[in-house]
Amino acid sequence: MSNRDYYEILGVGRGASDDEIKGAFRKLARQYHPDVSKEEHAEEKFKEVNEAYGVLSDSDKRARYDRFGKAGLGNMGGGGFHDYTTDFGDLFEEILGGFGFSSGRRSRNSPRRGRDLQMQVTLTFEEAVFGVEKEIEFQREETCSRCSGLGAEPGTSPVKCSTCNGQGEVRQVRQTFLGQMVQTATCPTCNGRGDIISSPCKTCRDSGLERKNVKKKVQIPAGVDNGTQIRLNGEGGPGVFGGPNGSLFVVLDVKPHQFFKRRENDILLNLDINVAQAVLGAEIQVPTIDGDEKLKIPAGTQPGKIFHLKGKGVPHVRSKHHRGEQMVMVNVAIPAKLTKEQRELFEKLAESLGTTVKPQEKGFLDWLNDAFGG
Repeated sequence: MSNRDYYEILGVGRGASDDEIKGAFRKLARQYHPDVSKEEHAEEKFKEVNEAYGVLSDSDKRARYDRFGKAGLGNMGGGGFHDYTTDFGDLFEEILGGFGFSSGRRSRNSPRRGRDLQMQVTLTFEEAVFGVEKEIEFQREETCSRCSGLGAEPGTSPVKCSTCNGQGEVRQVRQTFLGQMVQTATCPTCNGRGDIISSPCKTCRDSGLERKNVKKKVQIPAGVDNGTQIRLNGEGGPGVFGGPNGSLFVVLDVKPHQFFKRRENDILLNLDINVAQAVLGAEIQVPTIDGDEKLKIPAGTQPGKIFHLKGKGVPHVRSKHHRGEQMVMVNVAIPAKLTKEQRELFEKLAESLGTTVKPQEKGFLDWLNDAFGG
């Protein structure tokens, strides 16, 4: 989903009418349609415009968006599922047809690719690191089980439209000062279907499609990160007139871990040790994503010291045998309360160490930025 405000994308105010939203969409679609636009990133901009229109043109989705923002769309269509795609081919015909030309690109009954769908899947930090198989459930349109996609009640059949001869469109030849021009328009009799259905199917109401719940198992590879998209070809909306199905895009949302932080393929961990461990040295157990790991703390370790555990980071998506490292930054925990015996020991230590202090050239935050590369 786009991170920009949908009203901003279409260039309209929040009080815009449906006609204003539709007009803004048509204007931007003509500008960015990848088949006619030469602008850089035209296809990405067109998809963004298309996504915004898919929400704002639907009264229910728009109401939820106005009240809750994009978070309010997560429950529409079933747990993070979105269907915003407009068929590029129909829009292309409309764009050129609106100027009085027949594009000749394809007929209305030629094969067209189905809609792309999108849904969100939540992973734990560990699932993202090691990979997991997830069962997802979403809704999509499929061929109607009652009429087998014909749109007519079983026992009846559609009849070819006599007005357009089954083409779904009619053509008019106009004489202009430039010569003859052919204008194509949707057939007014069959509304572009190419046939007439006298007894519509009771299940799909002549659309030939019905919405169904679908369950699929998806293999999530090791090393994925928040926002990663997995494309499942052929799992989107059904193709039209024999065209291929669209794709389903699974967008991953990785929940933060209680202790571990991720930076690309490295895992960061802040770890507290006590004063004695820092001064005298110690061998400690450090949590990693693979389980506890022994780490030797040298005597005299300073606060902020970083230790590197090779091969304990996140696997590379394209090479599971190569992993990042875990970076452990130790902090010396100062006890807030002391027993009588501990206080006596610290007082003796303080007496032997003296009271001399030494200013530092760099502040702690400067050092931290240097250590972690900004």
